Amino acid sequence: MRDYDEVTTFLGQWGPFQRLIFFLLSASIIPNGFNGMSIVFLAATPEHHCRVPDSANLSSAWRNHSAPRSLQDGREVPHSCRRYRLAAISNFSALGLEPGRDVDLQQLEQEGCLDGWEFSRDIYLSTIVTEWSLVCQDNWKTPLTTSLFFVGVLLGSFVSGQLSDRFGRKKILFATMAVQTGFSFLQIFSTSWEMFTVLFVIVGMGQISNYVVAFILGTEILGKSVRIIFSTLGVCTFFAVGYMLLPLFAYFIRDWRMLLLALTVPGVLCVPLWWFIPESPRWLISQRRFQEAEAIIQKAAKMNNIPVPEVIFDPLELQELKPLKQQKVFILDLFKTGNIATITIMSLMLWMLTSVGYFGLSLNSPNLHGDAYLNCFLSALIEIPAYFTAWLLLRILPRRYIIAGVLVLGGGVLLLIQLVPEDYNFLSIGLVMLGKFGITSAFSMLYVFTAELYPTEVRNMAVGITSMASRVGSIIAPYFVYLGEHNRILPYILMGSLTVLIGIITLFFPESFGMPLPETLEQMQRVKWFRTGKKTRDSINKDENPKVLITSF
Repeated sequence: MRDYDEVTTFLGQWGPFQRLIFFLLSASIIPNGFNGMSIVFLAATPEHHCRVPDSANLSSAWRNHSAPRSLQDGREVPHSCRRYRLAAISNFSALGLEPGRDVDLQQLEQEGCLDGWEFSRDIYLSTIVTEWSLVCQDNWKTPLTTSLFFVGVLLGSFVSGQLSDRFGRKKILFATMAVQTGFSFLQIFSTSWEMFTVLFVIVGMGQISNYVVAFILGTEILGKSVRIIFSTLGVCTFFAVGYMLLPLFAYFIRDWRMLLLALTVPGVLCVPLWWFIPESPRWLISQRRFQEAEAIIQKAAKMNNIPVPEVIFDPLELQELKPLKQQKVFILDLFKTGNIATITIMSLMLWMLTSVGYFGLSLNSPNLHGDAYLNCFLSALIEIPAYFTAWLLLRILPRRYIIAGVLVLGGGVLLLIQLVPEDYNFLSIGLVMLGKFGITSAFSMLYVFTAELYPTEVRNMAVGITSMASRVGSIIAPYFVYLGEHNRILPYILMGSLTVLIGIITLFFPESFGMPLPETLEQMQRVKWFRTGKKTRDSINKDENPKVLITSF
């Protein structure tokens, strides 16, 4: 009995219809790129120091020395969170005493910024940090804002698949695009940090849901050969394109509210796609809406200038085309034996720590030496060759070795940053970008690797919980960036060490390249330290039935 791919094989693989779907769905991912990383500019922290009110009646000399000095990037700047007690220095100013000459500044009492802060406007005209003074005792709110966005991403990952299964791929795709765009627009009118952050959580839910549903819709409509390219290059590359647009928008729009307004416009431009992107025929068939599925396939055939068969779905085959009921599985099945539990725990660590490295480097790019906008653009640009490299390596080399290799490369160069002299800022930036290249390459391979390790009965669940582990990593990542406020090198040491560690652990995974996909838990390969001299069923079949299936979810 034929499956859906066999039934629709007459459409071909890369006709006008497939090209239209490929590029429109990929284009719908572009807003995800800048919405997912917009916080790096929306919540940027400019240089700042304590405000001294005009009522203090300080001389220009005392106004310039109203705060203790601290070193920042080799420069002496006023302390961000402390100033000398105004009552004391006002008296000195009134008496005509000079700071440093007549008065020993080190002996003066200090106080907090009781009158607020003055923020530098050299780079940013305004951010949410300057709007609501998220500095000093409130500086914890900035990484929390980013983490809560990724909490929204985690929640969206839970519901997006279920909603699209219930209501259809197309409806949920455009509904989640509307959520992402609409709530981003509402953020413009935020009157407090709390309001901004709550709305940002909802934006995160829409952002990931849009991404996942577009991914699913593309893989269900496109043929096998195009599906692989769409899954590994299409959505990833267009996400990177959106990411590259972010610093361009931010460079020309320095006010956070106007920047956010500009970032919502591309989402509105996606509305006309409703009339060009069809529903998934596979989903329609699963809902027994066969006539609608046939109408979409007939339209695709006409677009490809291919004669439409008189009968697309034989009435006798319709029942067979419905998805078969799968055996019930539970999350505990992923820990059923010592071997399976080890693979699962290692997979969770691999996804989480790779995610920490990816998002940590992405969120920290504006904090590098040099131009913040250029550094963010380079961080986005480096992803495109990383995706292409990952795609090429997956075609020809064993999975665990290439993933381990790029992780050790990415983590290793991050550890080298601490050895670079401060005057060689360009070299530090180059090492950061090389680290981002390695970690991004590994990140894009994880879906393929995990899907090949687990059997059919638990594959969706395995990819689901490991993907959730990556969301946990993204929630933690902003706090790695936060450590950079205290020590510029510390985030790179931590991220580099963890990335190298997980790269070494990856070498102990079973190899999936060229192996038939396991169908049952009993057929799963064993991790290196669980191996015995006895051959597994997979190793016996390796030469008889070589097969590589790249599956993405």
